[in-house]
Amino acid sequence: HGASTAISIDHLPSLKEICAKIGGACADTESALATAISDELTHENKEQDEVLVEGQDGYLKKLLISCARAVEAKDMSAVDMMVPELRKMVSVSGDPHQRLGAYIVEGLVARLASSGHSIYKALKCKEPRSSDLMSYMHFLYEACPYFKFGYMSANGAIAEAVKGEDMIHIIDFGISQGAQWVPLLQALATRPGGPPTVRITGIDDSLSAYARGGGLDLVGRRLSHIAGLCKVPFEFHSVAVAGDEVKEGHLMVIPGEALAVNFTLELHHIPDEAVSTANHRDRILRLVKSLSPKVVTLVEQELNTNTVPFKQRFAETLDYYTAIFESIDLTLPRDDRERINMEQHCLAREIVNIVACEGAERVERHEVFGKWKGRLMMVGFRPCPLSSLVNATIRTLLQSYSANYQLAERDGVLYLGWKNKPLVVSSAWH
Repeated sequence: HGASTAISIDHLPSLKEICAKIGGACADTESALATAISDELTHENKEQDEVLVEGQDGYLKKLLISCARAVEAKDMSAVDMMVPELRKMVSVSGDPHQRLGAYIVEGLVARLASSGHSIYKALKCKEPRSSDLMSYMHFLYEACPYFKFGYMSANGAIAEAVKGEDMIHIIDFGISQGAQWVPLLQALATRPGGPPTVRITGIDDSLSAYARGGGLDLVGRRLSHIAGLCKVPFEFHSVAVAGDEVKEGHLMVIPGEALAVNFTLELHHIPDEAVSTANHRDRILRLVKSLSPKVVTLVEQELNTNTVPFKQRFAETLDYYTAIFESIDLTLPRDDRERINMEQHCLAREIVNIVACEGAERVERHEVFGKWKGRLMMVGFRPCPLSSLVNATIRTLLQSYSANYQLAERDGVLYLGWKNKPLVVSSAWH
């Protein structure tokens, strides 16, 4: 991509050149969230692409689904008719359906051109500056409660599991900027009788490293500074390897410490048996179980993009990200440059990867909670229900956001949804 710094939906010469080579034009239900959760849990292989939606958004959705079918069938004449029509209907500064549609179209074009991986890498790495990417990620964090929900629910479960312990070790897969641990350190500082000693092992990921503009030592320095202000004895240990490369020797677990292991929106990036016989997803869970942690926290998007056929994966992605884009819609004006940048750099790369890539190149491999539950129980974990205090804390958080955000609890598992659709699920295990 040379000097280009980002994929822009309005200016995609490289994609258009690719398309020219391969064939012409470049290409609500009213049920409560709890009922929706029941539908998700009893699952859900229903045809999702026959839903009739009224108006322009409904037509756009049907045309996107038709285009996906044509791309899958490599029906070039149909694609050549539909892609130009779709390009007239979508816009990165339009309504939520038009914005999402812009990125979905690029994903379909990239899939047809078998260029999904290069585009995904461009969306991940050809960013303007790392400091800008950091600001986009922070904006997404503030714009919607999904990350805060995950951080607060996991922290609540960890705080309860290590109550009364003098030495606490937290292993965080995909520590990102380390923001999750600031409020936990502050809370532990107020413990009656004095704070415990806290050790955090941070496992990195390449996107966060780029956004930070440096290694995990930046996270360690920041958390050490916070811990010092709070007078919490603290140690940081960095593991600068991908999650699927982690071995027991990386983790430096000390006998006698209370161990907590955290997976916040990260485990779906670790490939499973659908990608390779190594099945690192289950290997990592077995490794974690062998360490006998007091608690394992899991926060994941409620989305099935791992092993389902492309048609169903596409339909689920369309429905899921429609809800995400709708939920962000109230935050800033539609033509706001910061908002467009945030959606482009933080959401579009996920969407393109899910739609365009296959095999090891498809790294966004989400599973619904029922699948995660099966994996965790298979290696010997048992549910550790989240408490009413955690539930109440999240409800207080949501008062600052749209009333369309809904929280539901089922068997000690928390679901955060937009309107009736569950989007993020938080659970704890031991």
